This record gives sequence, structure tokens and C-alpha cells, in this order.
Amino acid sequence: MSPQPDALRLAWLSLPDARERRELRWLADMPGAEVVLVADRPTGDPVPLVQRRYRRPTRRFIEAGSFAWLRHLDDVPAAAAAELGGEPVEWIASLELFSLITGQASALAQRTGLRQAVVLWNNDTTHPLYRLPPYRQAFHRASGADLFVCMVEAAADHCIGLGIPPERIAQVLPPIDTEHFSPAATPVEEPVIVFCSPVAPNKGIDRVLEAFDLVRRRIADARLIVAGGGPLEDLVRERERTSGGAIRYLGPQDRDGVRDAMRQGAVFATAPRPTPVWNEQFGLAYVEAMACELPVVTTACGSNQEAVPPPNVRVRDDAGLLADALCSFLEDPARRRAVGRQNRSWVIERFEYHQQVTKLRAAFDAAEQRG
Repeated sequence: MSPQPDALRLAWLSLPDARERRELRWLADMPGAEVVLVADRPTGDPVPLVQRRYRRPTRRFIEAGSFAWLRHLDDVPAAAAAELGGEPVEWIASLELFSLITGQASALAQRTGLRQAVVLWNNDTTHPLYRLPPYRQAFHRASGADLFVCMVEAAADHCIGLGIPPERIAQVLPPIDTEHFSPAATPVEEPVIVFCSPVAPNKGIDRVLEAFDLVRRRIADARLIVAGGGPLEDLVRERERTSGGAIRYLGPQDRDGVRDAMRQGAVFATAPRPTPVWNEQFGLAYVEAMACELPVVTTACGSNQEAVPPPNVRVRDDAGLLADALCSFLEDPARRRAVGRQNRSWVIERFEYHQQVTKLRAAFDAAEQRG
């Protein structure tokens, strides 16, 4: 039996509106880790909460770009230790280099002598938020952190491009629960496309709907299942209403619902496109779909090639090209089954959950050994 690792105690300073089963959960599931969440409310992950309110003057920017910061952080190390039975935390961690909360984490780490880790997905050194004074200041503070955990290869390149020393960069691919996201008992034989993502312009549900019209001209019995919430829900509902049963909208889904929707499909599709403040970094839904043995068709956007290797298909943002790629799988059940099996093997090899959280812990251990 392998020896148990020493405890690693960490406080995670969360962004507002953080989603369950993401970075916080992966950190908490590291071998020997004890993690405390610092936020205004629980995320649903099984970790203790040190409650602190946010100051958020505007909701113009979302996720890492939120114009928001946590209040009253000076006593967070003591409050976190109280949640951990009196044991002191050793690390402060947060998401993305240009986050205002990461800037706060840097200041707190410097005042208290704690180590700092930054988890990154961002793949663009020219992101406009780096040029705005409060975000630029946050980056400069965070550039001295002890560890930069990059969830995609492009994020590591991004860090190097910003001048972060390579020895402080660790690349750890995102952990995927391949037991939960697993194939249907029987492969779907019917020509069913499944879209599981926010129904928003940047994820391209409008382009998928446009491509689906073209698919139906070639494959009359093709169907489309859409799962997700967002600003284009009315569009999807209207298309469902007029589709004669060819489109089914499931609405927002929890983790089980996403898996169940994927198991009803023969091909997974999205069509992301960049915005002035966003580019596709990875796309966990791609890998979850591949773990369910689905082939993937999508548009080339950002660095999503890291999540969608050939023989899956990435095309330009063009409905005709998207439709052609979808038909190439829908018209060839043997091909899509072969690609699906290959996809699942690839996901297990690279992203299996326990393997990746163990690698995540190793990255922290290596940073501690560097001193």
C-alpha cells in the first residue's frame, strides 16, 4: 500500500457564481487535501465554507473577468483554520491571472506568508482585460505566485508569453469522471445530434440549428436534442415548436441530465465562435461526450483542438461545412461507433479522474519542494 501523502491545506477564493464540480472540487479531491471555500455561498461541492460577501458594482463581465472582489479577507486564514480543526492553511488559490480576486489572493499571500497558486484556462496573452488598470494590477500582483496550474497546453504557452518562469508552471489536464460519463448500454442507431452547452451565441446554437436544417434535406429522419440554458432559449423553443418533432429542447440540465442527454445522441455538436472578451479554451462538454463514446463535430475556435482531436471534425464557422461533417457521421453508423470507441479510450488515457487529481497534487508537492 502506498503511503498516504501529508495533508495539503488550501483556501480557494472563488469567483462569483462559480459552478459545481469544477476547479474547487478537483482541488478538494487531491490525495491528502483539505480545502476551504471562501465565497458568499456554497457551490454544492463537499467542502467547508468561510462566508464572505462580494462587492460587485456591475455584472458587465462574467467569470474570471467579473468586476467583483471579496470583502474582509484579512481574517480568512484564521477562519479557514477553524474550519479545519485548528490546522493552518498553507496555500491560497484562485482562478485566472487577470481576476481581481486573484489580485486579492496575491495580496493576502504576501501579507501572511502563505503560498499562492493560480489555476488557468486562459489562452490569450492579448486578452483585453490585461489592458484595463484594475485587471492589469491584479496580473502584476499574481505574477509572483508559487504555482501556475494550467488546465490546457495553450494556458501554459500563455503563461510563458506573459513572462512566468517555466519552472513555476505545471500542466494538469482537467479530470473527467469517466465512470459517470460512460456510454449508453446500446449505441444509438438513429441519426440523432445532441447539443449540450449554454444556448448562447458564443456556443453557436444558432449555427447548429442552421446546419440542422441542411442535414434534414439529406437525412429526413434526423433529429436534434438540445440541453442547456441561456439567452437563446426562446429561439430554441420556437424552433422546437415548428420542427414537427425533429427538435427536442430539454432546457438546463444537471450533471446527470447532461449525461443522459448525451446517451440519447449519435453525434455531439456545438459551434463556438469568439467574442471580444472570450475564446474557446477547451470545452469540457466535448470530452464528456467523447467519454460517452460520441464522435464530435464543432467549429475551430480558440484552442479547442486540445479537446477535439481527429478523427473528430472541426470546421470553419459555416453552416454548410458543419452540416457536411454531421452527415458524414450520421450516414455511417460503423464509422461513428469506431470513432466513439477511440474517443473513450483517449479520454480515459488522458483525463481519467483519479489519475488527474493525483497529478494535481504532485504539482503542489513539487512547488513546495522548490521552496
